[in-house]
Amino acid sequence: MTTEEKNAAAAPGAKRYRLNDTPIAARPLEPALYLVATPIGNLGDITIRALETLAGADVLACEDTRVTRVLLDRYGIENRPYAYHEHNADEAGARLLAALEAGKSVALVSDAGTPLVSDPGYRLGQLAIEAGHRVVPIPGASAPLAALVGSGLPNDAFLFAGFLPTKDKAKRDRLRELSKVPATLIFFESPHRIGDTLTAAADELGNDRPASVCRELTKTFEEFRRGPLGDLAQDYAEKTVKGEIVLVIGPPAPDAAPDAADVDSLLAELSATMPTAKAATEAARLTGLPRKDLYQRLLELKGAA
Repeated sequence: MTTEEKNAAAAPGAKRYRLNDTPIAARPLEPALYLVATPIGNLGDITIRALETLAGADVLACEDTRVTRVLLDRYGIENRPYAYHEHNADEAGARLLAALEAGKSVALVSDAGTPLVSDPGYRLGQLAIEAGHRVVPIPGASAPLAALVGSGLPNDAFLFAGFLPTKDKAKRDRLRELSKVPATLIFFESPHRIGDTLTAAADELGNDRPASVCRELTKTFEEFRRGPLGDLAQDYAEKTVKGEIVLVIGPPAPDAAPDAADVDSLLAELSATMPTAKAATEAARLTGLPRKDLYQRLLELKGAA
């Protein structure tokens, strides 16, 4: 750090942040809505770019000023945070949009993790885009991704589904809707509902479906409980737990390939009422097998007839 930079950072009223007791000047930000990811537990997980944005923004909006103040104090940021949450979204959102219209930089954070993910900030981001303002994501900590990579479950395809409904029937209906999605499922869940949710998931998705209950991620008492849904449902049936939870459920097992004799019977039945090409297409839809292979097999069956 040059002497000039140190003097700028130490100047009264300077926009700055602090790393290892060293004040660092925050560079000016262009007018935009900055969506800043913050730590989900361990305050050391903040990024340098996030600190610079929090310190340099003209306006800093957050879900809970008390929570965000802890982070700001840790890194010597004097920027004053303003509350923006689901209960004041209309009024506070209008003020933030007005600031953007005035050419100011606006930073938005949630209590933890990435804003707009299961968060009222989604609407603000949408309105800013519709008004033609630049929206800049500042990536960082994310509870769904931390849970996914720590769960040990497949991560080549995954679906973050937020919170499940609280009512049992609605919860089971939602799980049933998602039961065949060929991807790992990720949910947020509260500690007092995790037992009922695991029971419903085991009933609707199958006792043997692999899952992981990820609790207190990045915090002192971080815990991963991995196993089949049925076993986890039993473990948490009478268990009292605390802290924030992410439930990760592995994808469904692939359907067994249909028996060759059954495929031949289906092809014969379909070809009796429709052209060969159409019969092969319909058989592919019903069996999940490649259309090309089914078409060739149908030609073989017709040639042998």
